Amino acid sequence: MGSYIATIHGQDATLARNLAATCTTCHGTNGNARGDMKVLAGMPADTIVALLNGYKSGAVTGTIMHQLAKGYTDEQIKLIAGHFAAQKPKP
Repeated sequence: MGSYIATIHGQDATLARNLAATCTTCHGTNGNARGDMKVLAGMPADTIVALLNGYKSGAVTGTIMHQLAKGYTDEQIKLIAGHFAAQKPKP
């Protein structure tokens, strides 16, 4: 997880935030989803990377995530994961 966090605090912080912004419609601002949607804020980066790669490969099914994940490079997935891991979940 540390390498993902270190990456977002470097020059890619803006890119990470911008990539993660595409997730807000379903997963809420900074990953603090409401209702039944998965909360991403504070989730370990390795877990998010594994989930997104599972969607990307088709090993994990979802309503739209398998299509969205295919649009990201491995580096972009790491940036997104690091961004959400660094967020504070709301109580």
